[in-house]
Parts: sequence; structure tokens; C-alpha cells
Amino acid sequence: MTSKTADIGLVSSHPEVYEPSDDSFALVDALLADRTNLIEHNPRICMEIGCGSGYVITSLILLLRNEVPSAHYLATDTNPIASRVTRETLKAHGVDAHVICTDIPYGIEKTFAGSVDVMVVNPPHVPTPESEVGKEGIASAWCGGEKGREGWFYLVTSTSNLPSEICLMMRKKGYASRIVVQRSTEEENLLILKFWRDKDEECLDKETSFPKFL
Repeated sequence: MTSKTADIGLVSSHPEVYEPSDDSFALVDALLADRTNLIEHNPRICMEIGCGSGYVITSLILLLRNEVPSAHYLATDTNPIASRVTRETLKAHGVDAHVICTDIPYGIEKTFAGSVDVMVVNPPHVPTPESEVGKEGIASAWCGGEKGREGWFYLVTSTSNLPSEICLMMRKKGYASRIVVQRSTEEENLLILKFWRDKDEECLDKETSFPKFL
């Protein structure tokens, strides 16, 4: 039986690229948990912002490729080495995506505005001094600033990011939200949040108030 997620043994690596860790695994687990909804959503374009090793975007493709064969996939990262590593990971799994080395997602927003059906984001969410934000190389994968936060989308957060504030901000922009996966590690309490516009059908049978956090 073909695996529905990326094989960690086939994920390419480099010292300057963030390797799959607890947050990556939690994000993929959230996609697995929401797979039925994703398939019913029948996305045309799926995008990952900050693809790093390529583990998440590869897993997303493997999750959907049989049931949604017409979907197209994009992956972006500010780190050119990460872009190369992601391509290697995709190739090792026999799948493909359009990988672009760019900021979030500077230079392509006009092309894809309003077209992305599913977005996954594992942003730099570790609270750090503001002076460290924007660094190049592997540091760009976790430096998130004072509070660690600078269609559908799935967002990796930790309790230090004040996720209830994020949900409230998104509510004001017309997005409902819910927790898909909540996981405690030795270093942090992770939450994978899913956001969608209230007009989407899912809000008819899902709780639309912003979640309460421990």
C-alpha cells in the first residue's frame, strides 16, 4: 500500500535547512485528520509557504494525488538551499510541485490572488528578539519576533504565539477557525489551526467561534 505521507528516510537534508520536527509532524497529522474534508473540498491549487525540507508539501501531495489528481502544488521558501532540498525530496517520492524561492509569497501574489484553495504554513513561530527576524539560512526557519507571529489554510502555532489573538484577528477578517491537532512536546505546546471563510460550506457543521486555549 502506498504511503499517504512522506517517508522520512527519503526527505533530503542540509545543515542550513530546517529538518522535519515535532511541528512538522503535527502539521502533517492535522492534514491527515482533515483528509476527508480536503478531498471533498477538491482543491485546484495547494500552496505551502516556507517549505523547508519539503516534508509537508510532499505529504500533502501524497495525501491527495489519487483522489484529487487535477490539483496543482506550489511551494515557496526564502532560503534557496531549502528550495533545492524540497525539489530533491519531491523527486525522491516521485511527485512534483512548482518550487519558488521567494518571500511570503512576494512576487507571485498577483498571479495567484484568490486562486489558492489550500495553504499550509509553518511560520517562524519561536519567540525571539526582533533583531533576529529576517536572518538568512536556517535561522529564518524559527525566528518569529516578540510574539512569534509576523480558500483554507493550516497554521502551526504554539501557545507562546497567543493563538487566541490570532484567531480573533482572523475572525475580524471573516475567517472561522478550529484546532485540528494539539500536541505537547518537551519544548512547547503546539496547535495546528485551520482557518476558512465563513461562507464556506464547512462552517455549517463546524464550530465557528475561535477556540479556547489551555
